[in-house]
Amino acid sequence: FSTCIRFSHRLLKMEEFFPESFRLDLKDERNAFFELCKEEQIWICKPSCSNQGRGIFLLKNPAAVNILQAKLHSTEEYLLNKRVPYKAPQARIVQRYIHQPLLLEGKKFDVRSYLLVACTAPYVLFFAQGYVRLTCVNYDAASDDLTVHLTNQYMQKKNSLYSQLKDETVWRMEHFNSYVNEKFRKTNGLPKDWVFTVFTKRMQQIMLQCFLAAKHKLDRKLGYFDLIGCDFLIDENFKVWLLEMNANPALHTNCKVLRDIIPTVVYESL
Repeated sequence: FSTCIRFSHRLLKMEEFFPESFRLDLKDERNAFFELCKEEQIWICKPSCSNQGRGIFLLKNPAAVNILQAKLHSTEEYLLNKRVPYKAPQARIVQRYIHQPLLLEGKKFDVRSYLLVACTAPYVLFFAQGYVRLTCVNYDAASDDLTVHLTNQYMQKKNSLYSQLKDETVWRMEHFNSYVNEKFRKTNGLPKDWVFTVFTKRMQQIMLQCFLAAKHKLDRKLGYFDLIGCDFLIDENFKVWLLEMNANPALHTNCKVLRDIIPTVVYESL
């Protein structure tokens, strides 16, 4: 954790870094989403309190959206008719799917970095570079195979190619930086070491802004800390998107790069 995150004055608007999202457990947001989804577009639906890709599915057309709407409606009707105390639908969000991600060797990827809330009295935050997570197979937006769309190791293990490719599914940030310098720097007019300059600063800015939005919900007590795994996606225009923040990030070490990175993150956190 080399960097203590400091406040920069300009706050980003949510649409500058967060894909359009709706909470399905809130009636107004649920209705707004179903009103919006009348045309062919891809949305990703995920539980809000889970990890490892559990319970995630894609909504790829209006028919799939209609099925989801009917399912939620029938659950609500059932609860009303049973006269049981009202229970909101499972906390899920739908998020607009970024279907033109930047690709590495034809594969979809995202970046897992870390935010350490080292102390809440006073607030002290640190940032650590993480690693790049790639899929086993080439990207195809139309594919129904979730291992094409979700990069985490738990999901990639479900691909039959994982056992022979697992060490290629995680890159060090240094490798990623060299790759971007070599393949994209000239054609996209990027500054040298874009990964460790522009991209890293944007990740820190987004993390800090999310922390500021949520800090009033944190218990302030000496000795409390938290390690948060933050997942970022870069699209083909080199725009940086926050996908999610995980309060229980996986710390498994199933390939060589993770065996180098994860123990260091844990040791430095403690």
